[in-house]
Amino acid sequence: MFRSSQRFHTSPTYQLCVRCVQDTSTPGITFDSSGVCFYCHLHDQLCRAYPNEGPEGRRALAKLIDSIKTGGAGKPYDCVIGVSGGRDSSFLLHLAKKEWGLRPLAVHFNDGFDNPVGGENMIKQVRHLGVELRTITSDWRLAKDLKITELKASTPLMNSGTDVGIGASLYGVAAKEGIKHILFGQSFRTEGLKPLCWAYFDGDYLRAIHKRFGRVEFPPWEPTAPGYSLGVKELAYYLIVKGIRVLAPLYNYPYVRREAEEMMARDFGWVYPGAHYFDDLYWALISHVQRIKFGVDIRRTSYAALVRSGQMERRAALEALEEIYVIEDEDVIRLCIDRLGITRDEFDEYMRLPPRNFTDYPNSLNLLNKVKYPIWVLCRLGFLPLSVYDKWFGLGSGLENQGALERKRWRG
Repeated sequence: MFRSSQRFHTSPTYQLCVRCVQDTSTPGITFDSSGVCFYCHLHDQLCRAYPNEGPEGRRALAKLIDSIKTGGAGKPYDCVIGVSGGRDSSFLLHLAKKEWGLRPLAVHFNDGFDNPVGGENMIKQVRHLGVELRTITSDWRLAKDLKITELKASTPLMNSGTDVGIGASLYGVAAKEGIKHILFGQSFRTEGLKPLCWAYFDGDYLRAIHKRFGRVEFPPWEPTAPGYSLGVKELAYYLIVKGIRVLAPLYNYPYVRREAEEMMARDFGWVYPGAHYFDDLYWALISHVQRIKFGVDIRRTSYAALVRSGQMERRAALEALEEIYVIEDEDVIRLCIDRLGITRDEFDEYMRLPPRNFTDYPNSLNLLNKVKYPIWVLCRLGFLPLSVYDKWFGLGSGLENQGALERKRWRG
């Protein structure tokens, strides 16, 4: 186990990290005596755990790719890759097929808010690569009901339904096809890790708020067609019974977003959807609600990560954060409200509800805390990235008491 040698403290007043752009608007954030935030130290720890340059990085990536090929030997596919037409997932699919020689099955989850630009990117790319694209389309009535449920729950977790739906679709397809590896295109070096209260992933929480606020029947779980069911029980089935591993190859790859964009534009005519996350139009409404109601700017975490990684100047990041995110397009926000089947007055009523945290509703965090050592073991064995452990147990729920905190790390 690793225990941080730094003593972290919370600040009673506003504080901005001296290294990145993370600040006290991030719930539970702590700083060391030099003014460097905990997220920067976590970034450095993850960089040591996942080298992405030099011989060490190349060996780690080669070992990962070899394990995928070995696990898929004799099967039509050796991995499932979730795609959206956005930059990160598109680049991962390119790497998997053209550079690493894998046989991926591309899977897309559609809950009714796809950006047409992202859709066109997916079609062009899978045709160019000769990859099968399998689209899992949600029950529209349930998808819409879940988004309204999240508005009624009044927490910053406004994308839980989509996130759970994506995860469940990937596991379901992998289970159906007997595929042992799921690859996803996230990188802590370009996106960072969001505090738990901004991005808590838990199918049991989703079922709980739907039971309280939802109107459309929640279907029963089927392993190969799970729908929106991906709680602790279902996750244990996929990880332990089916032996499915979730891998993040970009952790060990020298991924530079601008270079990836230029390459894909030349390679198959990829078009930038207009903003990060904007392969899903609903993020226009999410960004608006999070900023106005909760004081959350979704860019801060990713900009901080890009600053740490040298892909963005700190001054440029701070200047960009002074402006409202371009993703908050009023026409798209209006489209999202209309597509939900509610009026603007109804939406404004949801906006006036008192802000809450996911911990105000039934969830699995207490159970996860009881089994966090087995989860750490699963992460160490490669069934989940180490960042999953950090997110669930290292970043806090957002309700931490003010005062001195010493972060204890499960690292070895």
